[in-house]
Amino acid sequence: MYVKFGLLHDAQDVFDKMPDRNVVSWTTMISAYSAAKLNDKALEFLVLMLREGVRPNMFTYSSVLRACDGLFNLRQLHCCIIKIGLDSDVFVRSALIDVYSRWGELENALRVFDEMATGDLVVWSSIIAGFAQNSDGDEALRLFKRMKRAGFLAQQTTLTSVLRACTGLALLELGRQVHVHVLKYDQDLILNNALLDMYCKCGSLEDANAVFVRMVEKDVISWSTMIAGLAQNGYSKEALKLFESMKVLGIKPNYVTIVGVLFACSHAGLVEEGLYYFHSMKELFEIDPGREHYGCMIDLLGRAGRLSEALDLINEMECEPDAVTWRALLNACRVHRNVDVAIHAAKQILRLDPQDAGTYVLLSNIYANTQRWNDVAEVRRAMTYRGIKKEPGCSWIEVSKQIHAFILGDRSHPQISEINIQLNQLIYKLMGVGYVPDTNFVLQDLEGEQMQDSLRYHSEKLAIVFGLMSLPRGQTIRIRKNLRICGDCHLFTKLLAKMEQRIIVIRDPVRYHHFQDGLCSCGDFW
Repeated sequence: MYVKFGLLHDAQDVFDKMPDRNVVSWTTMISAYSAAKLNDKALEFLVLMLREGVRPNMFTYSSVLRACDGLFNLRQLHCCIIKIGLDSDVFVRSALIDVYSRWGELENALRVFDEMATGDLVVWSSIIAGFAQNSDGDEALRLFKRMKRAGFLAQQTTLTSVLRACTGLALLELGRQVHVHVLKYDQDLILNNALLDMYCKCGSLEDANAVFVRMVEKDVISWSTMIAGLAQNGYSKEALKLFESMKVLGIKPNYVTIVGVLFACSHAGLVEEGLYYFHSMKELFEIDPGREHYGCMIDLLGRAGRLSEALDLINEMECEPDAVTWRALLNACRVHRNVDVAIHAAKQILRLDPQDAGTYVLLSNIYANTQRWNDVAEVRRAMTYRGIKKEPGCSWIEVSKQIHAFILGDRSHPQISEINIQLNQLIYKLMGVGYVPDTNFVLQDLEGEQMQDSLRYHSEKLAIVFGLMSLPRGQTIRIRKNLRICGDCHLFTKLLAKMEQRIIVIRDPVRYHHFQDGLCSCGDFW
């Protein structure tokens, strides 16, 4: 009773006065300390329990496993569990998988799962969740298929993890198939939020809005997900309108909500509104500004060309600015061609992330464009010394339930020759309507034709052309890529979307680009 009311001191007093303590008494206290995140206490009680000669059961170990604060303790407990033969228990095995996954030990988590003599839905859900939470969506989906073939029906918790895997991989069609499974159950808030997040992050705002409108119950996570989704997909005004509706209904925003609001302000150019929310968020919503809020404000001020104010804001940050914060400033400098601040920002990024190949390339090009050839040589020497090579661009497109990957310079796709022919024909046509390759996005020490060739076969161009070849005219072409889209590919896609009368959606690590009628939802700033 004391534990359930959170009165652990009183529970401890009663426990200490008990003349006879059995496995239930000990497990109750261990479970309480574990749930309260008092990990040292939970582990200490397990040791005391063993010293008193009381043998832990499956509930004891299930509780204490979640109090593990490191792999050393986890492995010791795993050994104890095997010695007393509890490793085949469903709850213990599920807890082992959860904790190994939490510590990023997915190989060990899978080994525990594969040792299972008989299947159980709880354990299946644990291993699928482990891979989904560690951004290994491919393996999570493979396990989900195995589970279905083994005859298990998916439950809400399993489907939530599968939706997370679809979200990470931006697999819209597969996400829609999972949605069909979701409709078979009562509408669970957590499951609906996962569904909403999946549609937002796969760039399908129509589906996201349909889910949001139909949700009977909405919490702050639902509203925040929709606001952030609208903002990231370029619908800033709609995001801010939704925020106003949220406030009218009396729902208190959280940290993530304000990040979405500030992001929307930055992409709509609403400087004064953004400054108002940023400076009043503590007073209005009792939320202290964090690194993400500062990043949005620096992006907002940078977009407006107020680079000195953005730099002042970085210097005012209570927490140390990270590489992401400096990249926001660097991107603004690239757009507004402020060389001095750009060099300062680039140096800060490389101090924090010496392996950031993209910043080396941009810094080298900044020096080259200002004729500072000694500095160009120094940057290139630093890249060579550190063994840094620019990560090859990779783009993915889903066609007929198959994922097709394209990498710059890779000719392994069976239709690559036909794709290249089509791409060259399209580029020739686009040049007739004003397309000129923008070589600011390749290293400036390449010769002119080499520059254009390195741009011509960027992975997103190959994926888009394959989409044009493979998908019916009315279907949206959806691309996911590992690197930020370059300015040349952005211009190419805008013009191509207009010429071919297609809708093209590209998701890069920063944001989502919806191309239609020669325009992009990002407003040409990303």
